[in-house]
Amino acid sequence: MMDIVLVCLMSALAGFVDAVVGGGGLVLVPALFASYPAVHPATLLGTNKSASVWGTLFAAWQYNRRVQLAWGALLLASLTAFCGSWGGAYVLTLLSPQYLRMALPGLLLALLAYTLWNKQLGHTHAPRYAARRQAVYMALIGGVIGFYDGFFGPGTGSFLVFLLVRVLGFDFLQASAHSKVMNLCSNLAAVILLASQGHVWWQVGIPLALANVAGSLLGTRMAMRHGSGFVRYLFMLVVTALALKTARDAWF
Repeated sequence: MMDIVLVCLMSALAGFVDAVVGGGGLVLVPALFASYPAVHPATLLGTNKSASVWGTLFAAWQYNRRVQLAWGALLLASLTAFCGSWGGAYVLTLLSPQYLRMALPGLLLALLAYTLWNKQLGHTHAPRYAARRQAVYMALIGGVIGFYDGFFGPGTGSFLVFLLVRVLGFDFLQASAHSKVMNLCSNLAAVILLASQGHVWWQVGIPLALANVAGSLLGTRMAMRHGSGFVRYLFMLVVTALALKTARDAWF
């Protein structure tokens, strides 16, 4: 009983973090592995996705009510994120992500350093491209990061937010809002694939999903209330924590 209470609390925290900047898996996945060490890793990962997909859905819905989304570009990007994630999950069945696991901490630290160095990055929403070119770039981002999400996954939301800020000129709030829809589709592809292979533990996944949604609703409310400055600050905290954790896992 205490195990389910603990992982539900972690799921709520993961929903909060994920709704603002992504990276909820940093919170929930270790809690699942610690609480249920005898369960197959694919089942725990599938159960994590089955919860986070609901939190991401409600976050996307909340953002859509308050933030003007570029739906023309976003729908295409969401489709490429779904297809990329499906392809990444398939490649995962053929190849090991070991080298990517070792390179990830360095990528995250470079991303963090760039964000710290460019103090005005993401403060102002100033899209760089007209609608058609914006759709092309967003679709490329969705496809590449979607593939990464299916193949490996940690930091997917943070990578989406950073690329939307750096490449398209979005502020952190707009980037977070758009990334939620794209991440929803990449998560959905992974859930469908893992569930079809029996790797979702539904009796745990359902309470985790409810807790994740509660945290997600609070996270979106905080992000919209405090704006891009709050999102940027939490983004840097999450990326720092993610870099430290992935470095420990890969190198030590």
